[in-house]
Amino acid sequence: MHRPKVIPTAYLVLMRGSKILLSRRYHTGFQDGKYSFPAGHPTADDEPLSRTLIREAEEETGIRISQKDLELIHVMHRRQTEPSDERRINLFFTAKKWKGEPKIMEPDKCDELQWFELDSLPSNTIPYVKQAIDCLRKNVRYGEYGFEQR
Repeated sequence: MHRPKVIPTAYLVLMRGSKILLSRRYHTGFQDGKYSFPAGHPTADDEPLSRTLIREAEEETGIRISQKDLELIHVMHRRQTEPSDERRINLFFTAKKWKGEPKIMEPDKCDELQWFELDSLPSNTIPYVKQAIDCLRKNVRYGEYGFEQR
């Protein structure tokens, strides 16, 4: 029996009132010039996604988050077809509090980090990220992206 491989990704959704933090991808080879959340993949088989997110938040934005302050707010099963055909599980976490002020820590991968009003997202936001934001606004905990409707 064939079992598909699924790549896990953890995303950080930070809110300040009606604003949401987005980063613009730069020279990554994937969706460059488009906005997303700070995010990442585990670097080892024994790294849970909560630790992945805590590590990535500090590496990408310089903020420190405690695991007890993380809350899982959305799960997305996503089919990504470019650059290759992959299945992903995207876990979107928020943190009600953190230490530090978010800033660009990896200028070779991100050329803008900005708070946007939820009603005024940039038009060049990655489509599945837009979908996740729509789900978050509607309190929808699970979504799918990139699969054909049957």
